[in-house]
Amino acid sequence: MIDAGIYFDGRRVSSPRTLPDTFRELNNVPGSMAWIGLVRPAESDLQELAAEFDLHELAVEDAVLAHQRSKLERYGKTLFVVLRATRYLETQEEVEFGELHIFVGPNFIITVRHGSSPDLASVRRRMEQDQTLLRLGPEAVLYAILDTVVDGFAPVVTGLENDIDEIETEVFSGDPQVSRRIYELSREVIEFQRSTQPMSGILNALAGGFVKYGINDELQQYLRDVDDHVKQVNERTDGFRFMLRDILTVNATLVAERQNEEMKHLAEASNAQNEEVKKISAWAAILFAPTLVGTVYGMNFDIMPELHWKYGYLFAIAAMAGVSVVLFGIFRNRRWI
Repeated sequence: MIDAGIYFDGRRVSSPRTLPDTFRELNNVPGSMAWIGLVRPAESDLQELAAEFDLHELAVEDAVLAHQRSKLERYGKTLFVVLRATRYLETQEEVEFGELHIFVGPNFIITVRHGSSPDLASVRRRMEQDQTLLRLGPEAVLYAILDTVVDGFAPVVTGLENDIDEIETEVFSGDPQVSRRIYELSREVIEFQRSTQPMSGILNALAGGFVKYGINDELQQYLRDVDDHVKQVNERTDGFRFMLRDILTVNATLVAERQNEEMKHLAEASNAQNEEVKKISAWAAILFAPTLVGTVYGMNFDIMPELHWKYGYLFAIAAMAGVSVVLFGIFRNRRWI
């Protein structure tokens, strides 16, 4: 247990240190309210709370296991709310997600936090400074928590918007890692939407019980204001998904264009290399022909055709020159040289 307080008429009258002390002092002050805050409690603590406040076993099981979707359920006179809080980490440029379970009864509110957010200590300080609001009871505390969770969405929206701007710059600068960054950011946006979108349903469900459960008019106005903020966040987040989809398409197009340019350059280089190979091969063939003739007549055999012919030397030179000229003409005609 992180903190527990007994409140009467909007003021904190006691700060018990254990759950049994909390139960005893709550019963000793008629008309009071208990606000109990826990972080990753043991199952035995929740079972103790369930026995005292008649909490439904399914809600207790959800609070123990965590990893629940955002939702609102009512078990008799007890309201069970699951919220997914968010926080933007500037250094890592990542979104951190937390989970909060809230039990709201006629004279108590219990918060079970899994994660570092939201900062419920600041919510408690804020409520204790506003006795008029705190005097409205557990529903007012629930409103304050909802308001804090929704307010926490705004920095995340700003952070994601900045990340998208950075990605747009990286896309047009040709950063090879940008595709992975787009994918990771898309996952963050989807995960963020899983935190924000159910909030509208939760607030609508609360609004549907305004008359039945006699919710104060001022508190109704506060909850409607929170709902307006949620709608704005959802609209902007939906826009992020479309932007990231378009950025991914543009990036794929730019990558394809760069690949085509690289293939074009490779093809041009290959063509140029082929031209050089042709020239080298042509000149090698031209030089090989007289070498072949000279090699044949350079053999030291006694019996060879035309070996002792008077014009043999001139014939050999003419043959070398003639073959070279013919080959040069053929290669020139084929534009190899």
